[in-house]
Amino acid sequence: MSVDLLATLPTDTGDAPLAWFSLFLLAAVVGGFAAAWILGLIIRRIARRWDIAVEATRRARVPFRLLFALIAARQLIAATTALAGWQDTILTITGLAVLAVCGWLLAVVAFVAQDLTLARFPVDVVDNRKARRVQTQVILLRRVVVAVIVVLVLATMLLTLPGARQAGATILASAGVLGIVAGLAAQSSLSNLFAGLQLAFTDAIRVDDVVVVEKEWGRIEEITLTYVVVKVWDDRRLILPSTYFTSTPFQNWTRKESAVLGAVEMDVDWRVPVDELRVHLDRTLQASQIWDGRTGVLQVTDAVGSFVRLRILVSAKDGPTVWDLRCEVREALVEFIQRNHPEALPRLRTQVVTAEDQAQTNGSAEPMGRFEKTASDPSSRRRGTGESESTQTMGLFTGSRQAEERAKEFSRP
Repeated sequence: MSVDLLATLPTDTGDAPLAWFSLFLLAAVVGGFAAAWILGLIIRRIARRWDIAVEATRRARVPFRLLFALIAARQLIAATTALAGWQDTILTITGLAVLAVCGWLLAVVAFVAQDLTLARFPVDVVDNRKARRVQTQVILLRRVVVAVIVVLVLATMLLTLPGARQAGATILASAGVLGIVAGLAAQSSLSNLFAGLQLAFTDAIRVDDVVVVEKEWGRIEEITLTYVVVKVWDDRRLILPSTYFTSTPFQNWTRKESAVLGAVEMDVDWRVPVDELRVHLDRTLQASQIWDGRTGVLQVTDAVGSFVRLRILVSAKDGPTVWDLRCEVREALVEFIQRNHPEALPRLRTQVVTAEDQAQTNGSAEPMGRFEKTASDPSSRRRGTGESESTQTMGLFTGSRQAEERAKEFSRP
């Protein structure tokens, strides 16, 4: 029941009603703060075993007390006539402030739920794939919830303003056209928004994932609704739109597990002792503190031209560790070759041919390129060329009847 607290005050004392009103308003605000403090203390005492209640009362202390103070002040303003023509305006302002503080409280609840959820899934463990997935999803979900709360609070505040309902009819009438125009104007933003939601709930990337994008190696540092921040190995940041990860191929080294393989390739001379290198590789890996013991293989992957290519596969618990292991293995093998087998170091061979050598080569090649002809033996002739029997089996497509038939199979129209 509303009571005019200032109706019995004398009216011939000038500013006395306003002074009394200010005193009552201060008392109402203090009373609201005190009531909120007592209620918060009771909640913490009763629900001290519930982490969410304790954390909510701690983080929502300021907006909770402010809400009680605003409610008390609003009740006092509505019960007095000392403000005359300013009463409706002040009531509207306090009502908007109450709605804003209520939205603040709801946002605090969203932050508390995020913190408590992330506390149950720590990322400072060896296998943190599930924790990083939960962290990515919870952070994006919290941002969506806060954005929805802000929109709803603003809409509610607009509806409480005088004349907002009449203006709302006009806005709704043109909402279709405005929606089409806004959709065309914000096409890229909306696509990034939906791409961000897709990344969060399809588990394509997670916070702290090791990725290779734009030929840069780094970790996913932050995922928002519209862009992704990649921390590159040299502490630079790549800011990429969310649509990049839904439309462009990229490497995710920790998609299923953090352990990865690393390759070390070396070009050496043909005289390299491969078996000794394998023994030294095993010793190096056994002495390493970062090798996980899964893979340690040395193979010859190419032997064409002047070099022999070796590939060493090693494994470690994650991408940064396997990088260090690759450098360690490469240094150990290079030092071993330099110290024990310098003849195996890569070298490029060239041959200098003089004019005399070329003449001797041309002169000795003519007798070797001739074919012996026998005119007295008709069986040794082939189509009147006089080639001997020994020359008929030298070619794949010439020299015998079978070879000529094979040639016809490849040369027929």
